[in-house]
This record gives sequence, structure tokens and C-alpha cells, in this order.
Amino acid sequence: MSATGWARGLVVLGLGGLLIAGCAASVFKKDETPGQRFDREMKVFAENCAKAKLKPNDTACDILKLKPADPLATEEGRFAHSIKITNPVPEDSGYKPGMTPAQYFDHLCKTEAGEFIYKTVENVEGLYMMRPREQVTDDQLSHLYALEDPYDATDDPHPQDYLVQPPFGPYQFMESVRTKDDADSSQPYIRYSRGSEKESKRDYVYMDGTRSHRVPYIVQREGVSLVKSRYGYTWRGIQRPHDRELGIVGGELIVLDVQTQEALAVRRGFIRSGNVRNLTGIWWLGGQVCPIKKSLSSSQFIQKVIRPTSDEK
Repeated sequence: MSATGWARGLVVLGLGGLLIAGCAASVFKKDETPGQRFDREMKVFAENCAKAKLKPNDTACDILKLKPADPLATEEGRFAHSIKITNPVPEDSGYKPGMTPAQYFDHLCKTEAGEFIYKTVENVEGLYMMRPREQVTDDQLSHLYALEDPYDATDDPHPQDYLVQPPFGPYQFMESVRTKDDADSSQPYIRYSRGSEKESKRDYVYMDGTRSHRVPYIVQREGVSLVKSRYGYTWRGIQRPHDRELGIVGGELIVLDVQTQEALAVRRGFIRSGNVRNLTGIWWLGGQVCPIKKSLSSSQFIQKVIRPTSDEK
């Protein structure tokens, strides 16, 4: 069964046709935080799932298997969280007892969010994506703790399409660590490079306003043993007391010098959810964000810092 039933707050399960939903799936208790509501509804949901007679391969209760994101579970995550930046977030976020989620979110947006560029570099041919993102699921988007950085979690998991592929991709190549989707390669890294239109085997469709356009897809992929990029980018979530409890999560996109590990720029954003009328109260895909995110905003920020050779500015 599709997990999209969570967005409606209703899931029909099992042989007995048991309806599993929080007893207050569309009711918000006064003075209840998003964290308290999430915990309450998940407890009720777990109790009902335990009673249900599930069919084989029924995934309706799989959200209960999700665990809080572990930022240090991978080598890439540990490196991202080790990077020192010029203006780190303070340990004291400025939260005051009694703040509502809206008040706290507004405070973070005014005092911490934004683009911070320390240094720019010209004539960059390619770059290294140091921490790939995975395609997120509906269950993760409905979970308060499962995603480390929901602010950027819905970015395209195939950044080569907007960093290398025309008309949006200005770089000649992009490199990445090998992921589980690259099982056909024995090399530790993957390089995505521009090929020729004659070698293209399929089209790339993109939107320009309300009109769709079709061009040859020219990105070629190969496994490589070493990374040649001097510059790259990574990401990390922000973890502090009170944030998740109030339905707020922050994330940082960091552009850096791969050789020296010097941070060249940081984009810091926050997202807020918790008042959605579904079962958990959480739906990150429709969360309130600052700074406002638009299509290709991550790629455009990277290009401001490590400016590609094709950039005529």
C-alpha cells in the first residue's frame, strides 16, 4: 500500500479492514507542541498496528520502523559535520521558554538564515559533490525525526542534471562518491561529464515557464579511482535543543576547497512543519521555509561561489 495515505491521515489495513488513524488525527490540542503531538499520534498508531492483521508485504505500518537520522552514520556525514565555518550557529539559539513555533521560527530566520559567501573562485571546470542525497519517501516526509535536513531533502537526487546537463548545468563535469545506485562500477567515485549530442541516446525534457523543451541528454557517466575536482560542496543538518520539538529543522549547504577544506560559503536555511492535518502533523514537502527556495536555487548558490568557466559574468 502506498504511504501517501499518511498525507490524508487515514490508512486501511489488513484482512479485518481495520482503520488505523490517530484518535485526534485532525484535532490539535491547545498548547501542544508538534513534538508532543507527533509522539502521541505515533503511540496510538503503534498500538493499532500491533492489533492489525496485516497482509504479506503490507507497508502501511512501515513508518514505525523509521529511526531518527544519524548524521554521523557515514564517513561523508562525519566529514560534513567536522567542517569549521566563519559564522557557525551559536549553541544558544535564542530560544526563550514560552516561545511558540511561529515565534521561534521567525527568530531563527531573522538571526541565522541566509547566504554567507566568504570567498569566490573563477573559471572552475568541475566540482565534487561530497555527500549524495537519497530519494526521500512519503513516510520520511511525514516523520519528525527521520530526515537530517528536510530543508534540502527534496532537492533533485541527480544533481548532474542541473550542474552538467544543458541548459542549466554550466560545469564540464561533476564527481561523486559511488552510491548503491552505482553498483555497476567497481571504482570508488563516479564522474559525470559532458559528451556530444551525437552520442546522446535519449532526450532531456525541461520546463521554461509553462512551456516544455526537449534537448539531447549529453551527460556521460564513468567510474574513476581519483577525484580531480579542487572545489566541491556538501551538506549537514543543524541539531539543537527545542528545534524538533517545535517542528523546526535547520540545514547548511557548504561550498569548500576540497584540498584545504576551507569553507568558501554557506547557505543556511530552516523549515517548519507540525500543523498539517494528517496523522503525524508533519509534512516537510509543504513546510514553511526561509530563505525561500525556488527551482535550482541550490545550483545557483553553488555557481555564485565556484563560478564555472562557461559563466560570462
